[in-house]
Amino acid sequence: MFDVSHKPPSARTAKAQAVLTVAPETIRRIHEHKVPKGDPLEVAKVAGIQAAKNTHQIIPYCHPIPVEHVAVEYLLGEDRIQVVVTVKAVYKTGVEMEALTAASICALTLYDMLKMLDESMTIREVRLLEKKGGQSDLKAGGTRPLKAVVVVISDSVSAGRAADSSGQLIVDRLQAEGVLVDGCLVIPDERETIEQQLMRCADDLGVDLVLTTGGTGLGPRDQTPEAMSRVIERDAPGIAEAARAHGQERTPYSMLSRGKAGIRGRTLIVNLPGSPRGVAESLDAVLLGILHAFPIMDGGGHATLPAEA
Repeated sequence: MFDVSHKPPSARTAKAQAVLTVAPETIRRIHEHKVPKGDPLEVAKVAGIQAAKNTHQIIPYCHPIPVEHVAVEYLLGEDRIQVVVTVKAVYKTGVEMEALTAASICALTLYDMLKMLDESMTIREVRLLEKKGGQSDLKAGGTRPLKAVVVVISDSVSAGRAADSSGQLIVDRLQAEGVLVDGCLVIPDERETIEQQLMRCADDLGVDLVLTTGGTGLGPRDQTPEAMSRVIERDAPGIAEAARAHGQERTPYSMLSRGKAGIRGRTLIVNLPGSPRGVAESLDAVLLGILHAFPIMDGGGHATLPAEA
């Protein structure tokens, strides 16, 4: 089973179908409630709901998912029954397999209840109709190229007493998302220096995004949040809140981070923790959302966002 523990939960929806071809006489019997085993549509609906909730017990690599909604719909034609199943959940991975399994089990249950009447039945066209939610929707955001600068704030790294790993981690993650990294600066924990470099990145370099790492804790030399307060013109508190909430589920110390996020001019500046683990977890939580913020900052409005799952 794949490790999804690093992923933040998000709203997920999947819709799948299965088609059962039957004799026209079988459709007539269903309409007239003349099926000996009872109402096949209602029984199959219950079976489909149960299948969606228990997919992980049938398909080995599926995760146990807290399914929050299952809807089973039928379209009865002259010689076929189309089963359409919609599954919703808020989780770290999608619900496509839950929808496909539910649609398949609905069709199999219909087959079982009708087989004494119709030996010509065939199950066909089991397929995914649509899915929403997760990273694929977030990546459907803005299309213009973005330019970023990474700022490592550390006395020890700037003095050459320690090697940088957090900054390089940020650079790698940004580049993996197609962001052009215009530089990785290393500066000491000095408030004036931090202020100057952040303003230079926004005002002189005009980059879209600045990600800092370090100086966000409670230590006597942690000056990043204070510098941010003097640099940013508009707060974006939800970014830091989301990173802390994600981290707090993984370590009891995430709440000690004082990192901030905000906008100066047309530049979004976000503080990340100093440790590689803290950086990785924070990026897992907020990076795609950060990148998706730029269509909004460009005046595109929420209409550019994917439809709600």
